[in-house]
Amino acid sequence: MSANTQTATVAVLRTTPETVLDTYGEIMHLVNYQDAISSDIETLIKLNLSWTKYFPACSSQPWQVEGVVRTLLADSFAKDKLLPIENKTVVTDPIKGAHNNKWMPVLNEYGLTFTALPEVEWITYPFKGKLLKLNDIFPEGIEIPKMFPGKNVIHLPTLKTHGHSQTTGAIKNAFGGLLKEVRHYAHKYIHEVLVDLMIMQKELHPGILAVMDGTVCGDGAGPRTMVPKIKNFVLASTDSVAIDAIAAKMMGFDPMSIPYLRMCDEMGLGAADPGRIEIAGEDISRENFGFQTRKSLVIWGDQMLRKGPLRFLEKPLLHSPLVVWAPFASNLYHDYLWYPTVGKRIIRQFMKTEWGRLFQSY
Repeated sequence: MSANTQTATVAVLRTTPETVLDTYGEIMHLVNYQDAISSDIETLIKLNLSWTKYFPACSSQPWQVEGVVRTLLADSFAKDKLLPIENKTVVTDPIKGAHNNKWMPVLNEYGLTFTALPEVEWITYPFKGKLLKLNDIFPEGIEIPKMFPGKNVIHLPTLKTHGHSQTTGAIKNAFGGLLKEVRHYAHKYIHEVLVDLMIMQKELHPGILAVMDGTVCGDGAGPRTMVPKIKNFVLASTDSVAIDAIAAKMMGFDPMSIPYLRMCDEMGLGAADPGRIEIAGEDISRENFGFQTRKSLVIWGDQMLRKGPLRFLEKPLLHSPLVVWAPFASNLYHDYLWYPTVGKRIIRQFMKTEWGRLFQSY
């Protein structure tokens, strides 16, 4: 049992497509975000791109981006100190993703410049904190963007499941910023790596805020091939562990049974025990979405190679020049098989909803 006595506050509010921008402002103020995010310091706005293509609940929503940016500017944050960013993976393109997910119209309207992290300088950073796995995974040193140290960070995750980590949110959003394109090496030890990311962030960033979109949530084989569920919530906290724990609880999971959340709690990196988390805003004591984490074909195959009966093939297939087959197979399945068939059918139905019509309005 954890000896952690740390407490935290997570704000949860219901919203509608007509009021969502105001709701984002309300919820940020409800957690007194300016106590954590100083306007005197440059602030990274870490967007969440799980797919280059648009799919509901998969990546940061345009109204999420607008609600947060609008609030920051209204609270006298200087435009030149707000830095929207996102990285690439072996299967995502941040520039195309920023257009497909309609972040660019929002950022252009408010005069902000999007930065794709592959285009910035990366440095080997000597972390002082004791990491669980990343030093072993990257023995030559952990590279991070040179622009990160000393800046605040605001995470914009969506509320969804994940085939590798059961749930995903604010903590895993750092996975796409603090690790280079080859971060898939960390999938084998995903829970320990997510703990490492919290240790790293606390060393790098003077202020951390998470603002999560739960207007449309993702159930099933996340983070891409999910079933979108309209839930009409937004969440915010200055404790990334706590917001992910409450999101997990709302989805129907016991947060302390999820390894990365339990380990973060035990190490004092945040509060994952709902008994030590105050909920501001809505009464969500009876919320249980009944979500179930499933594994997509791609994640299932990845885990067979890393931890399953095919693990004897891990090094030649995933840690050698032969690894080019993996992103090819992933793109083939996701972009050319699942998306044009199952995905587009789901999107057509979603676009008939109020949230779908809001997306089309951007």
